[in-house]
Amino acid sequence: MPTLRPANSVTSASVGDSTPTASDAQPSRPSRQPADPQKFRVRVAASAIDGQGVFAEEAIPARRKIGEVRGEFVDMPTARVRAREAERSTGRIFMVAISDKRAVDATQSADPLRFANHSCAPNMVLKVQQGRVALYALHDIQVGEELTVRYGATHHGGRLVCRCGAPHCIGRL
Repeated sequence: MPTLRPANSVTSASVGDSTPTASDAQPSRPSRQPADPQKFRVRVAASAIDGQGVFAEEAIPARRKIGEVRGEFVDMPTARVRAREAERSTGRIFMVAISDKRAVDATQSADPLRFANHSCAPNMVLKVQQGRVALYALHDIQVGEELTVRYGATHHGGRLVCRCGAPHCIGRL
């Protein structure tokens, strides 16, 4: 909701006088930076699973929110086109479907959790809450542990070999 301010009234200046008065001055407002959605320190580094991954820099207790993945909201047809383009150009897709109609494209996001790799035995769960993509710890996570999430259904349709290395790996994404 916008902040409402009283309208400036002409009380201390005469009509036709353009000299500003103290009551005309607006207080300076600091520029607002979006709040950092990351609740725990993490780092992006090379992953044994695939490419880059994200790793805990501090212990993370079970059931705690680790952070969010932010990005541009796009409709699903746009998301599919961008995913195909990204796969062809870089091999990396940073897209999260938040409904049947919308997705978050995190390609340009600075949020480190966008580098979370898939695992068939993940230590995080992805929850969509009020259009926000949040990640929570499924169990206690140790310092240095790679943060992983189960991707669920993907555009790969079972054609991509899973490299998570979990004991009960399903084998494909």
